[in-house]
Amino acid sequence: MSSSKTITTTLHEDLADPNALRTSFILAMSNMYKSEVPLYGTLVDIVSDVNKATLQSSLDPNILSMRYGDAVGPSSRIDIERHGAIRLGTPHELRTIRRIFNIIGLHPVGYYDLAPAGLPMHATCFRPKSKSSLRQNPFRVFTSVLRPELIKDAQARSLAMELLSKRNIFTPQLMDLLDEADIQSGRLTLSQSKVFISEAMETFKWHGTAASSHQDYMCLKAEHPILADIACFRSAHINHLTPRTVDIIAAQNAMEQEGLSVKERIEGPPSRKCPILLRQTSFLAIEEPIKFATTEPAAALSLIQGSHRARFGEIEERGAAVTPAGRALYDTLLDEAMAAAKTAESISAESLDDEVAKAFSKYPDTWEDMRSRDLVYFSYRVKQHQPSVCRGAYTMAQLLTDGVVEVIPITYEDFLPLSAAGIFQSNLGNKDAQQLDASPDVAGLEQALGVKLSDSDELYRSIRDESIQECARLLGITIEL
Repeated sequence: MSSSKTITTTLHEDLADPNALRTSFILAMSNMYKSEVPLYGTLVDIVSDVNKATLQSSLDPNILSMRYGDAVGPSSRIDIERHGAIRLGTPHELRTIRRIFNIIGLHPVGYYDLAPAGLPMHATCFRPKSKSSLRQNPFRVFTSVLRPELIKDAQARSLAMELLSKRNIFTPQLMDLLDEADIQSGRLTLSQSKVFISEAMETFKWHGTAASSHQDYMCLKAEHPILADIACFRSAHINHLTPRTVDIIAAQNAMEQEGLSVKERIEGPPSRKCPILLRQTSFLAIEEPIKFATTEPAAALSLIQGSHRARFGEIEERGAAVTPAGRALYDTLLDEAMAAAKTAESISAESLDDEVAKAFSKYPDTWEDMRSRDLVYFSYRVKQHQPSVCRGAYTMAQLLTDGVVEVIPITYEDFLPLSAAGIFQSNLGNKDAQQLDASPDVAGLEQALGVKLSDSDELYRSIRDESIQECARLLGITIEL
């Protein structure tokens, strides 16, 4: 494809809207994953039924908007909402994935250090950044990449890097389209977009034949299961897709009733009247047949049958985004609960949940308490039938007390590294992984990406501040937070 052809085509054809293209992208990915992991389709049906039943039993729109934020309402996003997760091996793979996601309006936000959970990786979240994009489709991808320097065994590290240096998870047609998008300010035409989605799915699909020998696979698996999952396969296969539920406990119970093997505990904060951050659970990874090459002389380089366990189905319940003060309190209470659980005679899922619930009794559980203590991010809007106000300066507390404006918690759009690691370890059969002695490497991840990471707190603050400015404009006043 030449640059001149691209320019000529663009003059006669509209460019695809990234938000609409993102929806087409996730629908294609979801359909692909349903065909590869049929239990995921069962999971989507369970979550859909739970959501419908929960929302139908809560008819008060004010209660719905306060509890579920932008997920429900006139511009409901709950049915389409998903997150996915992929694991990459090299900086080249990460930078190319960043170019793919840029076309569908996803950008790297935040840094996640997974070394404290015993994973030789770090990660970012590719997601929409603006309020309007999030409302249209908040699809996000937790994207982790290997940190080779954290692989303790030199032989395993060398083998993993050798395997990764030989693989190419991107089709030539996809790379051509990425070059076209670069010329067109990160956009593709409508006809190019159809090819783009088809070619991009090749990067994320499952392959039944490994890219390594069975011997190499077992060597890497012995060092760390996640090494085998990253380095021994022909694609960056989606290892889970996650629909959003508005009642994770009901969804977990429904999964068990359906006969799914379910993770023993829900990750994240305990159940609350005013949910915060993110709660996650999953059905456990399935054992999948896969063919491996063998280098044993008697086998004459034939394929042998083996298996691999890493892909699963996850569900999530999202609450409000917390401020730095809210996150500090969350981390302190979680550390307190974990420390208390470790001193117990035996650590079970139930005892850990009990300790978490006990510790989090110290976390305010009304929206007003959290707002007054600046623990949660809120957006503000003028009430439909508000009392009149005179021109001048007001505090937000005054306007709320007088019933002029109302608040809605801003949905948490990101991830919790400890929860993500807990899900990974449950599904890799590696629950007792030891913490790796390593510092975060934000600069290294940004260098691999080729761009700076966005700060999630800055994004939440901008949504909050824009809502305050809009209230001030509509009321013709000055507002102090």
